[in-house]
Amino acid sequence: MAFADPQSVTINAVAQSLPRVASNGTSSEYMQDDASTKLVISRTVGKRRRYMVRLDERKIAADPLVSSNNREYTMAAYLVIDAPLTGIGYTNAEAKDVVLGLTAWLTSGNVLKVLGNEN
Repeated sequence: MAFADPQSVTINAVAQSLPRVASNGTSSEYMQDDASTKLVISRTVGKRRRYMVRLDERKIAADPLVSSNNREYTMAAYLVIDAPLTGIGYTNAEAKDVVLGLTAWLTSGNVLKVLGNEN
C-alpha cells in the first residue's frame, strides 16, 4: 500500500505539494515540479528492518564569497528507523512509541540547539 499522491510537506509555514514521481516495491519518491523539494520514503528488510523518510531541499542563493553570483545549495533531513524483524523484540506499536518519543523531542528549540553545535 502506498502513501497518498500527492504528499504535502510544510516548510516555513508554506505547504509544498509533492506528487509521486517514482515508485517501486520498496520506495516512493515525491517531488515538486521544479525539483526544489523531494520526499523519499523507503524500506529494506534483511536481518533487520530499516525504514527511511528523507526530505531534500534545493535553493539558489547568493554566493557568500562573490555576492554578485548565485549558486545552488542543498540540504537534507531524514529519519531512519532501524528495528529487529517484526515480532522479534519490538512490536510495531512499541517501535512507533520510540519514534514518537524522538519526534516529540525534536522541538524548534532543540533543533536549533543541535544546529548550533550543542550536544
